[in-house]
Amino acid sequence: MATDIKDTAHSVEAAAVLALLPTPPRVLALGEPTHGEETLLDLRNQLFRQLVEEHGYRTIALESDCLAGLLVNDHVTSGTGTLDDVMAHGISHEWGAFEGNRELVRWVRTYNAGRPAAERIRFAGFDGPLEITAAASPRQALTALHAYLAARVDPGLLPCTGDTLDRLLGTDERWTDPAAMLDPARSVGRSAEAGRLRLLADDLVTLLDTQLPHLVATSSPDEWHRARLYARTATGLLRYHHAMADPSPARMTRLVSLRDQMMAENLLALAERGPVLVHAHNSHLQRHKSSMTMWEGPVDWWSAGALVGARLGEEYACVATALGTIRHKGVDTPPPDTVEGHLYALTKDRSLIDPSRLAAALGATRPAPRTSPWFGYAPLDPAHLEDSDALVFVKDAGKSGPEEEAPA
Repeated sequence: MATDIKDTAHSVEAAAVLALLPTPPRVLALGEPTHGEETLLDLRNQLFRQLVEEHGYRTIALESDCLAGLLVNDHVTSGTGTLDDVMAHGISHEWGAFEGNRELVRWVRTYNAGRPAAERIRFAGFDGPLEITAAASPRQALTALHAYLAARVDPGLLPCTGDTLDRLLGTDERWTDPAAMLDPARSVGRSAEAGRLRLLADDLVTLLDTQLPHLVATSSPDEWHRARLYARTATGLLRYHHAMADPSPARMTRLVSLRDQMMAENLLALAERGPVLVHAHNSHLQRHKSSMTMWEGPVDWWSAGALVGARLGEEYACVATALGTIRHKGVDTPPPDTVEGHLYALTKDRSLIDPSRLAAALGATRPAPRTSPWFGYAPLDPAHLEDSDALVFVKDAGKSGPEEEAPA
């Protein structure tokens, strides 16, 4: 099989990735087929350093809670808090424990130290405050939005007081009950209080929009962008809780779709401030429809990447990552009749591949999809190779990084 494959030993060069793209992207998406593999986090960190130092990137966004990510951003931009604290509380899904994520935050803080604000790197979570088992209370986002507006506009324009919001919200445990994910009747998302909160949130967002000139003039850029984040998150969480209370068969499709919509809106907002490297699972970044089987059956939805790509066109670029082995998870050498098997036989360690050339080399009859013995790993879909702008293939996860092993 002849195709353009650049064996890159332990690094994937940013310049080579960008050279495969038709135009410099505002959102450069680096996907991964599984979470938590330090080899992939190391690859991401190396790529981001090059994008910062050689190509002017100043924002990185991870598949993590967007509100919690504010703690990390405050730390890397101004030194607020300790590294241990922000890793424990600023990155969700317990991913702050991964050394690659810790090294990323440490490096960004070191890079920013002593630099003017315009040159500092920003950190963002772009996921909603959601887990697969529950969703956060809208309290933090809704009350922060109200406080921002109350400090800047005529009190008579506010649709309610902070006390009214607090009364309607009730206890946070009402919103975060994990039983609501399996039983829609346990959700408060369609209660009278939730319905009232949705109307008030809409009024607050409308006030944010109608007072735009005054608010921009009386806020720093960071304050303004943070207020918009609170607005998106408050309305997004209230929509999500409303869907959690839906007893219809479309419930899970609505939930996964709403999650990726929140992701997409966060990415578009970040891209307004300059080019962004986003790192997440391939399924959240790919252009074709995502699908998975859950306890209520199969669901499919348009990912954040598909939504952003539809808005930005060529200014959105998707770089998928594929893996050969994850031996410590039982994923061994791929069968030779799969895409991963072809690449495993041809490449050394890390390789950058032009998907269109790979697809042409494979021909009209694509290899069979690879099956995985471990639910946490999603192999490539051979039918959608051309949907990615570039493909990174890592032969073996868990191998030593460049600091431990000399390049082959």
